[in-house]
Amino acid sequence: MKQKRTGAGVSQRLAEAPAFSYRADPAVPAFADDKALLVFDGVCVLCSGFARFILKRDKELAFRLATAQSPLGQALLRHYGLTTEDFETNLVLVDGRAYGKLDSVAAAGARLGGRWRALSLLRLLPRPFADWLYDRVARSRYALFGRTEACMMPPPEWRDRFIE
Repeated sequence: MKQKRTGAGVSQRLAEAPAFSYRADPAVPAFADDKALLVFDGVCVLCSGFARFILKRDKELAFRLATAQSPLGQALLRHYGLTTEDFETNLVLVDGRAYGKLDSVAAAGARLGGRWRALSLLRLLPRPFADWLYDRVARSRYALFGRTEACMMPPPEWRDRFIE
């Protein structure tokens, strides 16, 4: 999983990765993986907004979060062959399985449960179209939504949900 690949194949490649494959990678720091994990671009306003969306609706405390800029985020991105500077996707790990692009939104919605399960319908979109759509927004996210100078600082009530 070490080589860098980009483009429409990212979500397919993540879907094919064995569950918990990062556990065997000595470059990935050990972390509690009993809950879902969202790895997101901490300086992207849109991506941080997605993180806040999850935190506000996660009544079961089913998610932990890490910024893509954190040591864990960087190690996981490298493990899955994703770029570690110009982040091409959020990464969601659920039950050790990795999801990217719109699949990450669908997996997050399914894990949140309730009415948010409807987001899992995004998986019905043909993968090439879904990836193309995600890529259009991702490439323009800073121009459309902005960026901050520093990673999102969670309020005190959410700090224990973040992994460095």
